[in-house]
Amino acid sequence: MSERNPITPNDFCGSDVERINRALEAAAGTGRRVVIPRRNLAEGGERDLWLLDSAILIPGDSHLELDNCHLKLTDDCRDNIIRSANCGIGVTEIQPIRNVRIQGVGKVLLEGAARPRATGDGGKVLGERTFATDAEVAGESQRGDWRNIGILLAHVEDFAISGFRMKDSHCWAISLERCAHGCLRDLDFASSGMKTIDGVEQTILNQDGIDLRLGCHDIIIENITGYTGDDLIALTALPNPDRPAGQLETTMVSGAIDRGDGRDDIRHVMIRNVRGYCRGGHHIVRLLNSGGAQMYDVMIDGLLDTSPDGLHDKAAVKIGDDRYGDGVAPIGDTRRIIVNNVVSRAEHTIMIGGSLCDSIISNVIRHGLPGEAVTVVTGSEFVRDVATSNIHVCADD
Repeated sequence: MSERNPITPNDFCGSDVERINRALEAAAGTGRRVVIPRRNLAEGGERDLWLLDSAILIPGDSHLELDNCHLKLTDDCRDNIIRSANCGIGVTEIQPIRNVRIQGVGKVLLEGAARPRATGDGGKVLGERTFATDAEVAGESQRGDWRNIGILLAHVEDFAISGFRMKDSHCWAISLERCAHGCLRDLDFASSGMKTIDGVEQTILNQDGIDLRLGCHDIIIENITGYTGDDLIALTALPNPDRPAGQLETTMVSGAIDRGDGRDDIRHVMIRNVRGYCRGGHHIVRLLNSGGAQMYDVMIDGLLDTSPDGLHDKAAVKIGDDRYGDGVAPIGDTRRIIVNNVVSRAEHTIMIGGSLCDSIISNVIRHGLPGEAVTVVTGSEFVRDVATSNIHVCADD
């Protein structure tokens, strides 16, 4: 079949997500795109909305095009919007896949449920500080987990995610685990950490935008806009060797393996042209590793803090922390980090909260608050061979 003949879920029967998944299964490995159009020719009548009661499962060798469409989770759904088809509940051995494209064309919106069954990451109890209709419901897991993530890929190589907006995510909007050689670009986020549900403003925790987890490498993140309830972009390498793949009550579907051979390090990542902020007051870009997992060869180039008057994020860029694993990562575990061209009104512009060495921080403008543009909160013994240049603090706003 020609590439000019894409497959559409309108050619299949069933629920909205069943039709989309059948289209993906039919197209996998053929070179044909699956296109979700604006108009949904559903059995119950045409509409400009695709309602998902379970995850879209994208296999390897797939190109999913979202064409001016609106995808929304139903109130019955406790699942991702999109998940790589190689992982899920009970899948203890995740087989790697490759060549996955998720591309938005025109005006595309991916949206959380009006009344989410569960929100927050694996450390949150449903109904305690974060909204969930499954709170105290018998037979349902009472913690957040990886199903709350909007788009979840695990063990995927050669991928691209681009061209759409994500609104009111139930947890992290996009999370990648052990993925490589790919890009995320032209993505906009609209989550505030709060949502009006049944006329009452409710809290929704852990609404990050993009998260790279253990083992991610050779990835470009660029042209990111909007706001999130938690970190807009986070790279987090936090091992936990007691978590096999496929379990619930954790935010990593692929589990954690204490290999100790460097395969779970986060490395070779470029983040550029970020224009946004954290409406929840956390961080715009966060780099965090501990427990022997290393982070290196990461470049952040071009970060413009767009927070409104009266809102100051904790930090525009935060590197490291002392609250995970055994505390501050040993000197050398976080290295060769370049932070360049940052303009921010955050409480801390560049905040070193862990260890850092062999790195460069340059072309930074701090405004809106007095104080230093580069703050070391852990102590000078955790910082070695970090060069700074062209650091400017504005006298006033």
